[in-house]
Amino acid sequence: MTDLRFFDRAGPYSLDELAALSGARLSDAAAGERPFSDVAPLETAGPQDVTFLDNRKYVEAFVQSRAGAAFVDERFAERAPAGMALLLTAQPYKAFARAAQAFYPAEPVTPRVASSAIIDPTATVPADCDIGPYVLIEAGVRLGARCQIGAHTVIGRAVELGDDCRIGAHVTLSHCLIGARVVLHPGVRIGQPGFGFAPDAEGPIKIPQLGRVVIGDDVDIGANTTIDRGSGHDTVIGPSTMIDNLVQIGHNVVLGRGCILAGQVGISGSTKLGDFVMAGGQAGLAGHLTIGSGARIAAKAGLMRDVAPGETVCGSPAVPIASFMKQVAILQRLAKKKDGR
Repeated sequence: MTDLRFFDRAGPYSLDELAALSGARLSDAAAGERPFSDVAPLETAGPQDVTFLDNRKYVEAFVQSRAGAAFVDERFAERAPAGMALLLTAQPYKAFARAAQAFYPAEPVTPRVASSAIIDPTATVPADCDIGPYVLIEAGVRLGARCQIGAHTVIGRAVELGDDCRIGAHVTLSHCLIGARVVLHPGVRIGQPGFGFAPDAEGPIKIPQLGRVVIGDDVDIGANTTIDRGSGHDTVIGPSTMIDNLVQIGHNVVLGRGCILAGQVGISGSTKLGDFVMAGGQAGLAGHLTIGSGARIAAKAGLMRDVAPGETVCGSPAVPIASFMKQVAILQRLAKKKDGR
């Protein structure tokens, strides 16, 4: 059950309302006015909750669930327990996400400027923004409407944010232009110098990093992630990209639209990702690579070559998934022979 000390819940919503906002179809139109008060997982949902089934591994949990309603693919509808209302959809998880957003919408921004905040007189801060305690906003900064800036955040000279951005506590922004509706979770660092130097017998010589970070609309960046500014070219994060916690993105990296990077991914300088690329946790990408649109990089992969559009790679060094599985099978057979089995 959601702890309402930490979350504000909306609703209740009828099944007709949930179907309309999610794009699902009711299996029984007569149940459309039935109200529901919350969303919950299969195992803990009760009669007033809406849940979902999106993975056949959880069919048994679905069969035993006490949920009053569920988003489910028609293939599994006949396995539903008696009395459960069904919202039929080919994408149950996506539909459930829409419902969860309705029950738990983002908190509205309450305009304020904390007395301890320091705002340079040349900065543009609309009156409908929320500026938290000990925030520092330097000269020439431009905030869009309804931005929320968390405590102890530092926004460096000339940085620009679009409308409706939500910036967590202890974030540091410099040398960057940020689009609308961007979410930066606590501890994010954007625009610090990239790792650029020229080798020398007496010690590395640092190269000034003269580019920026440009972030598109609707990007979400997880806690303690770092994105270096470009060395000359810009580092670019495409719109609707989702970046997990503890990700490192080097200078001049370009991410296309809708990319997804899981925790502890590291991308070296000047590597370019197309649209909708996915990288699993702890994947490491060498520099100056080109990753085609729709490519998938498995968790812990060590990538040292380009990847074609739509290709899936895994292992270290990363290879196409079919080759990787073949290598694993061969190694298993060799191990069995060595053990005399």
